[in-house]
Amino acid sequence: MSDKSAIEWTDATWNPTTGCDRVSPGCANCYALDLAARLKRMGSAAYQLDGDPRTSGPGFKLTLHPQRLALPLGWTRPRRVFVNSMSDLFHPDVPDAFIAQVFAAMALGTRHTFQLLTKRPERMRVWMTASGGPEEAVRAAAADLDPSRAAATLPRVPWPLPNVWLGASVENARWRTRIDDLRATPATVRFLSCEPLLGPLGDLNLDGIGWVIVGGESGPRHRPVHEAWITGIRDQCTAAGVPFFFKQWGGATSKSGGRLLDGRTWDGYPEPMPRELEAVAG
Repeated sequence: MSDKSAIEWTDATWNPTTGCDRVSPGCANCYALDLAARLKRMGSAAYQLDGDPRTSGPGFKLTLHPQRLALPLGWTRPRRVFVNSMSDLFHPDVPDAFIAQVFAAMALGTRHTFQLLTKRPERMRVWMTASGGPEEAVRAAAADLDPSRAAATLPRVPWPLPNVWLGASVENARWRTRIDDLRATPATVRFLSCEPLLGPLGDLNLDGIGWVIVGGESGPRHRPVHEAWITGIRDQCTAAGVPFFFKQWGGATSKSGGRLLDGRTWDGYPEPMPRELEAVAG
């Protein structure tokens, strides 16, 4: 489904693919995997294929949903859109051509800001920097998706897409290498999601990073987060001038510990889209 979201840092979710496979410790208690199993039991058509039980689960096999590609184009109110809250666009089973179709929909949906998060930034980097780049494949896919909109919009939109933020998940210091892949990826805004934060990240190189989200884990099997891990990241963001967003302490539920850190909320966002690009999006 594509719907209004309760996630604090976005407005809506859009899932042109569903399903995934665990790749690192942050995936151990994946909310999407548990939700997919529940949706399968409820009979949801999108969640009837089972993934490998060693890395996935009931209803969570990677599945493409081409019928969902045009959904954001029908949303008239500008939104921040979290891309694939129930999947990972750069999963190895997603064909390059389908990735281009997703980017085509984002290219045409200029009124929205798309927040695309992956645990596989190495593939994202390779796809975005391939010889010749993906721009022509995206333009061709856009022309197939909505010819009239593509003809009117794409000649005025620069690359990388100004309304697409690309992010990588980094749950502990072991996975800081993902930041290097992200930094090497062309993007208007690059962001980190340190959620669930499972350990200290140590000294961070935030060059080229435009936003950092931090949060503790929630759910019945949640692992604790330490305040020093969070403040260590926040202080480095503050020193580097990088917007910092503290999503939650976590606990038995996402709301268990609230959102206050040192007595206040931290709701940093990247700078708004430049006015000349807003005119394109108009």
